[in-house]
Amino acid sequence: MAHFDVFNGDADGICALHQLRLAEPCPDANLITGFKRDTRLLDQITPSAEDSISVLDISLDTNRASLERILASGAKVLYFDHHFAGEKPFAHPSLVAHIDTASDICTSLIVDRWLHGQFRLWAVTGAFGDNLHRSAHIAADKLGLDAEIRQSLQTLGECLNYNGYGESLNDLWFHPAELYEAIRPYLIPQDFIQEAPAFRKLYDGYKSDLKLASELHAVLDTPHAAAFELPDAPWARRISGILANQLAHANPDRAHAVLTPTTHNTYTVSIRSPLNRPQGADSLCRQFPNGGGRAAAAGINSLAVTAVADLLDKLNLHFRPS
Repeated sequence: MAHFDVFNGDADGICALHQLRLAEPCPDANLITGFKRDTRLLDQITPSAEDSISVLDISLDTNRASLERILASGAKVLYFDHHFAGEKPFAHPSLVAHIDTASDICTSLIVDRWLHGQFRLWAVTGAFGDNLHRSAHIAADKLGLDAEIRQSLQTLGECLNYNGYGESLNDLWFHPAELYEAIRPYLIPQDFIQEAPAFRKLYDGYKSDLKLASELHAVLDTPHAAAFELPDAPWARRISGILANQLAHANPDRAHAVLTPTTHNTYTVSIRSPLNRPQGADSLCRQFPNGGGRAAAAGINSLAVTAVADLLDKLNLHFRPS
């Protein structure tokens, strides 16, 4: 009998799993994760009937075929997520699913709800990392957190999220499983911030990469949409998601796209809906192969160079106020 913890390698996936394991320790779990866009993680599991699997922060729609295969084996699956789950409903006697695709929720907050707020500091951290600042503050209000603690949790969430971005694991400062293992001993985020060498390494890299990104210029700039193309460099691949989030906060009435070149002569794309109208990023990305995500934030894993102009045109039209 084996257990597998399958989780997205970003802040939301890590913080969601950490809450779950603080409540229900499983020290012998097999960790299955990867960089943020490596989301077909259930493909890596071939379980037996006695096995169990917890899945956090990866799309059921993307993993539907493998999920069906796993459930057919007799394994039991507990599933937490906030991404598009597909047009067809999915149910199975061995599946317990907590899926909420509302634009103001993330997987860390779904787990927090399921655990009745036992480890809410980590849920706040995950929500900040997933760029859901308003939801993070609402959760923080319930704890009565002061401004200094909120800022520290936001910084930690952004650093954890920053670590998940890259074309491959080689671009990351830490393998997400290694980063989760560094966090695992800490009951509260403040202790991880103050004591863990992993946090200092992440924070220093984050600030250095942000400084380089501040020198970029937009390739599309209209009142309702803007796009930025990054250079082909590890720092650019690491900072792409955080840059998209910061642009969204700086211009909350405008949609944003960040295009990052890959070694395969394509682009990965991060799309953010306007914060004041957090809808449409997922439906835009699904118009392109390998595109998906959620209403407020979505992406395209592999955009052909010849499709860039089409994307910019659609971005401009898609978010034009009606």
